[in-house]
Amino acid sequence: MNNKKFWIVISAVSGFSAVAIGAFGAHGLKEKLTAEMLEVYKTGVLYHLVHTVVLLSLALSEKIKTNVPSIFFLAGIILFSFSLYIYSTSGIRFFAMITPFGGVSFLIGWLMIIVSVMRKNS
Repeated sequence: MNNKKFWIVISAVSGFSAVAIGAFGAHGLKEKLTAEMLEVYKTGVLYHLVHTVVLLSLALSEKIKTNVPSIFFLAGIILFSFSLYIYSTSGIRFFAMITPFGGVSFLIGWLMIIVSVMRKNS
């Protein structure tokens, strides 16, 4: 499987899981979580969906080298969103401490896009 196809498949799996997890939260957890924890869960879904679209956009792009930013965005989805899913449903605070590492991964992914575009222009 070539690099482009790989990232398209990863994006599709990520998008599928984001929609499934979001639907589960909206329908299955609405009565089980406090309003505060439901918001934490929704934040995970939002960042998961947004960065999945970015992953897919990078995979389809011909203008940006996608490997490095894509790796950071995927790591961000796993560390940020999934730590929020686990924390909000379990209450185990350890998982909330992982979330910032996912946020930093997202930031590095965005910076890598900037670096890639700036290098291309020089």
